[in-house]
This record gives sequence, C-alpha cells and structure tokens, in this order.
Amino acid sequence: MRSLPQPSAASPRATPTVALPRTGLRTSIVCRNSLAAALALALAVSPQALRAQDRTAPESLEDLIPDSAVENPEEWADQGVEPEAREIAQQEPELAPDSPLDEDVAITVPWPDEMELAKPEPLPRDESIEFANLDEEEDALGAAPEADVITLGPELSLGFPADEESFPMRGEFAKRFESLSTIEELQDGDSDDNIAQLAARAREDEELLAQLLRVYGYYDAQVIRTVGGIRPGREEAAQGPNVRFDIVPGPRYSFGAIDLGQLDQAIDYESLRAAFEIQSGDPLSSDKIVEEQFDLDRALGETGYPFAEIDEPRLLVDHARTEGDLTMPVRPNGKYTFGEIVSGQPDFLSSEHLATIARFEPGDVYKRSLEQDLRRAIIATGLVSTVTISKREVASPGGSELGEVALDVDMTEAELRTIAGAIGYGSEEGYRVEASWEHRNFFPPEGAVRVRGIIGTQEQLAGLTFRRNNFGGRDRILNVDAYASTIDSPAFDARTVAFVASYERSSTLLFQKPISWSVGLEAIATGERPPVTDESPPQPRRTYFVGALPMSVLYDTTNDLLDPTEGFRLGGRVSPEVSRSEGTESFYVRTQVDASYYQQVSDTVVLAGRARFGSIPGTAIENIAPSRRFYAGGGGSVRGYGYRKIGPRDENGDPTGGRSLAELALEARIKTGFFDGALSVVPFVDAGTVSTSTTPDFETFRVGAGLGLRYQTGFGPLRIDVGAPLNPGPDDSPVAVYVSLGQAF
Repeated sequence: MRSLPQPSAASPRATPTVALPRTGLRTSIVCRNSLAAALALALAVSPQALRAQDRTAPESLEDLIPDSAVENPEEWADQGVEPEAREIAQQEPELAPDSPLDEDVAITVPWPDEMELAKPEPLPRDESIEFANLDEEEDALGAAPEADVITLGPELSLGFPADEESFPMRGEFAKRFESLSTIEELQDGDSDDNIAQLAARAREDEELLAQLLRVYGYYDAQVIRTVGGIRPGREEAAQGPNVRFDIVPGPRYSFGAIDLGQLDQAIDYESLRAAFEIQSGDPLSSDKIVEEQFDLDRALGETGYPFAEIDEPRLLVDHARTEGDLTMPVRPNGKYTFGEIVSGQPDFLSSEHLATIARFEPGDVYKRSLEQDLRRAIIATGLVSTVTISKREVASPGGSELGEVALDVDMTEAELRTIAGAIGYGSEEGYRVEASWEHRNFFPPEGAVRVRGIIGTQEQLAGLTFRRNNFGGRDRILNVDAYASTIDSPAFDARTVAFVASYERSSTLLFQKPISWSVGLEAIATGERPPVTDESPPQPRRTYFVGALPMSVLYDTTNDLLDPTEGFRLGGRVSPEVSRSEGTESFYVRTQVDASYYQQVSDTVVLAGRARFGSIPGTAIENIAPSRRFYAGGGGSVRGYGYRKIGPRDENGDPTGGRSLAELALEARIKTGFFDGALSVVPFVDAGTVSTSTTPDFETFRVGAGLGLRYQTGFGPLRIDVGAPLNPGPDDSPVAVYVSLGQAF
C-alpha cells in the first residue's frame, strides 16, 4: 500500500497535519473489500476485459484475466470475503460529527508562500477640475423664487429668468405649454395618490418643455422640476400637490447655412427667395421653418409654378457653433400659363360654361388660388357633390418661354331636385306657409325651374320661376318669375298677376361680395280695393297696370351674410314706374335707402342699428296703386305694431299707405351661454312713420320696444320677438309676437 507523503524538510515552516478518526478493524475490512470491488468493476468495464472474450486476443491476456472474472465480475470479486465483512461493507458507515481524528493518519497541506504587494503611488492633483461648492449652490438655488414666475393653475407654474431679454417669448411659450400640458386639475388635498399622478404627468411635461424649448431654438436649455415638495429657497412645502418648472434657457441658436435646392433655377428667384424670410444669422425657430415653407409654397403656386415640389426640411444642429444648418430641397419644375378648361361631363356642365365661371383667361399666368376658386365656384352651383381638378401639361417651358397647363375637371352629380318649406307667424299678420319644388339643372347648364306656393292668413300665391346662375359672367343670375296672388292685408285687398325679370349680381353663403346690384323689369296687372271689414262693405276694385324698371345696389362690409357682428351695409333702390288706371296715366319714381351697422362691444354683446328712408315723388297718392305705396309696422319693420298698421288711415281706420317712409331700429344681441352658447336674448327699440307727402313727418313717429330670443342653428338664427307699442294708436294691440328665421335686420 502506497504511503502518504511526508512533510518536506525544506519547508520553511511546519506543515499542518490533519488526523483522520480511528475506526479500528471494521474500517480496515471495509476499505479492503471496497478496493477489491472497485478493481473488479474497473476490469469489467475496461477495453482489455472485453477483449478477454475475444479468442483472437493474445494468450498473455487470457492467462492474466480468467473467464469467470469477465463473465461475473461481482461474484469473482467476492471470493474469499467473509460474510461478516461483506455485510459490514454494504452498510453505510456511522460517523459522529464529534469523532476525534486518528492520530496515526496524517494529511498535510502546504502553507502558501508569504506575499507582499507594493502600494500604488498617489496621482497628482488635476487643477483643471472644478469642484462644487455646496454653500454657493445653496445660494444659487435660493435665488430661483426671485425668477419671473407664471402661474398656469393651482398645481402648475413656470419659472423664467428675471432677465426678460434672455427669453423674450415667455408669454407665448407659457400659453402654448399650457395648451399641451398633461397636468390636469386635481382635487383639493395632499393625498399620496394625487402627488403620484402629478409626478407622473410632470415627467411627461418636462419632456414636453424640452421639446418646446428646442422649437424656439434653445438646444442647451435645462428644466428643473419640483413636484409637491419644498421649492428652492423655501423652508416649507406648498399646501397641495403642485409642480413648478424652472427654465434655464441658455443661448438661443441661430440659422447657419441655408440650402434651398434648385430654387435659384426659377425665373422669379429673387421674389421667391424674398418670400422665404429666413436668413443666416436669424434666431433659430422650428415654427419659422414651417411658416416660411408654407409661404414659399404659396409663392410658387401664385407665381406660375403648378408642378413645384418642396421636400421636408432638415435641420443639422451644430452645438459647437450654436447654429443650425437648414436644408430644404426645392424643385420649381418650370413656369406655366393657364390653358383650356376641359369638362369631364360636357352635357351636364360644359367646358364653355366652366370657362365662364373661372376668374382667369387662357394665357394668364397660372395661380393656384384661381384654380381653387374655380373648384369652389363649381361646388357653389349646388349641382355637384365632388369636384376634382387635374393639371395637365400641354406645352413644356423652355428658356424664356412659359409652358401651358390645362385643367381637367371631373365631377360627381349631386341630387338636383329639392323640396323646401317655411313657416312663419305673427300675431298681426297671422300664419304663413310657403312650399316649393325645384330642379336646379332642368335646362343645362344651371337652368333651374322652381314652382312655389304660399298659403297664409293674408296672402295666397302660386308662381313659376326660371333662374340661370352664372349667366353671362361669374355670380350673375337671370331670374324670370310669373305669379298670381291675392293679398288681404289691413291696408288693401289685391288680386295680382305679374311678370318680373331681373339680372343681378348678389352675395351667396359661399361668396359674400362687397358690392351687389340688380336691374329688372316688372309688368303688373292688379285689381285693388280697401280691405273688407265688418264695419265697411266691399268697395269696387280699381285696376292698375304698372310697368317698372327697378334698379338697386348694395355695399356690404359685414363679416357674415345671415348673422353679422361687425361692419355695415348701405343700399339704395330706384324704380321709375308708369301706372295706368281708369284712363289716367301717371309717372313716378319709388326711391328707398337702407343702412345697417353692427358692432361687437364684447365677447357676448353685439349692438345693431338700422335706418330706412323712402320717397315716391312724381304724382298724387291716388294715382299710385295701394300695393306700390309705403307702409310700416310688423316684424321686419317696427316691432310692437301690426303688419302695415303705421301711417295714414281712412275713415274706416284702415291704413292707406303713403309716399314717404322713415324707420329706425336699435337692438342688443346678448349671448346667454345657455345651450352651449346657442341662445341669445335681444332687447330692442323700433320707431317708424309714414306720410302722404314725399318727406317723412317725424312728429307722427310710432315707437315700439320689446325682448326677443335667438336660437342659433346651422342655417341661421331662429327668431322670436315679443314687442309692445310705447305710443299706440286706438286700434293697436298691446302686444305683438313675431316668429321667423334670421335676424330682424
């Protein structure tokens, strides 16, 4: 048996000895039997043992390893082992943890050599490093509350440097940040949940502030966030959850090099470059880039470049130079003039008619606004639901020669038939129901036919109207109307047949024009008499044949056609007329002037005033048909009085009308905030007079006052007015009610 190694005499110190515990004879037997079993197992699995079965193996191997050991190695290994020893070997050895080591068994472990490490030499002090002085930092933080603080809410504020020149756009910046901030109103109290929510939103807002600062050109800015705690320079925390951002803007960067691609190849380079108002050295602003990109694109479109292209701008920021180099590739792609307009549906709206609508002629320099105007005008006809205009190159530009571009128009027809109706009521006028059917393209292009009827307490009418829009020019309308009506008003009873034609240029909802005008022709046959009442028997009708040439003009500076809040309107009407009745022929001129003014005095109040003056010189009042005279009173005249009940009266107390008219009205349109701001109240005062002379008699003014309601709808305000006469006549009612659509004036 191989002995354990002995301690070396050369060892510098004694080697520690580890003693094994004494186990006696039992341990020796176990070790011996285990060793025998291990050797037998090794022989059983070794290659040499396997080769012992091979009869071709060398004879020396067969002599050394018997076949019994190969066939059954465990049985062969157990030969000569006492049963007691075999039983002991199969048992697990029991060893107490506190068993002493066997003094006869020693295990030595070499002691490591002693090692001494050299100490590193200290590095020299780097004088270029600046260390923070905590005392000075505390003083600096303490100055933060002295900054210019803008409070945006109970839990949000922004702190800017006290020097306004270091960040001059702070007011605009604060409003912009407030509109984008994620911090919302929290309930009162200092709950942990509110502080946690506020802190989460504050982190998002801090990133938002950094982005906004870069938008304004502050790429080195710092944002100091304080959430629900002690702010710098304060000894106590705020009462509730709050956030304050202190902004240290740093230097504002400026524009460096500016590259606009091929813009210099355009014929109009100087004017186009002037439209792009960014120069090297200007303060850097992302908003300015977007704004000037739009301005340049508009300038290209308005100067004759229909196919111009502008790529997305790229900004390369150089922090060392505190500048940003701007690259925005521009390709003008040639200058063009307008060519022809080609309709995709010539039987519906012909190319010739579209050319009439357009505000340009072939050969004019291309303008994008004129192309867009043509598109809006086609939609305004009401005949189409969609319009697509495609630009097509007819001739390419070359040198100083401009190219030519045609416009191909594709349209989708809209519903052409319309049924409409209206209902009105006045306590003096009674009910009025109007209905109509219309085909807007019965005679293409834009030849509309309209059949209408009116049924009311005082009026009945049936009429047929032909109208052609854009006739002879843009926004010019030819109207031809034939109707028959009966009117039973407090002033007269009339049965009328009329033919009326007019040619006009008027405003529409899409195109409100500063100047409108109209010229016309009227041929009227009417049989009229005083109204029939219980007190007065029917009188014979007097027949009038009237021919008139009415003309009117209107100057309009208001900001809305149906519900103006600013501006004024001034209109005049002149109608030379000839009248023949019972063999007597008379000539006279009906004149009328209307003016209205609108002024918004606050966000919720609009003051509106109106004046109307009229006169009919040329003949006596008896030679003028009652339906052609002036009257006053009613919802569109002087509220508080009956319809046409102001003015001279006959012996039966019925209004006779007059040759002169004067009306004044003043009202305040006040928004209440109810129904999302749709409801308004309107106190008003109206006054008016009618005289048989050609000049108004202001001593006979009738005055009415009242209160109205306006409910704003998508097609104009719904109007309800309740008025009372302040100086009523003997036959005037104490209260009058009016319901209609649109403002009174």
